[in-house]
Amino acid sequence: MEKYAVSACLCGTNCRYDGKNKRCASIESFARENGALRICPECMVMRPPHLPSEITADGRVIGQDGRDVTEIFREGARRTLQLCQKHGITRVILKEKSPSCGVHQIYDGTFTGTLVEGRGIAAALLEENGIEIISEDDFLEGRVF
Repeated sequence: MEKYAVSACLCGTNCRYDGKNKRCASIESFARENGALRICPECMVMRPPHLPSEITADGRVIGQDGRDVTEIFREGARRTLQLCQKHGITRVILKEKSPSCGVHQIYDGTFTGTLVEGRGIAAALLEENGIEIISEDDFLEGRVF
């Protein structure tokens, strides 16, 4: 039996860096119907709101103030993985473009709105540990697990 987790911001939780959410009614409904665990890697280690962060070409996570927050994001990813493993999660729907949850694209670290191909820190760790990941865009386009 498959067990799901979903980025909490997609279910209406105000957990993004700006203290807001990216609620998606169809994903929220899916989460409710499937008893999905709501996760937010950043909330595991930081309280919203906080400065936005992006991943640079060398894989570092940098806050908008120039501070290197890579280890904070890695710790959030580790805690998220542990939580998913504890609950037997096998599949996760994540928020695209996030430095934690991006599945296909992330911002390039220049804070100019430039997107590049890449994975967020938590998305990569979940996938490396055998958990299937898709973005909300994949879900909305009918590309499911």
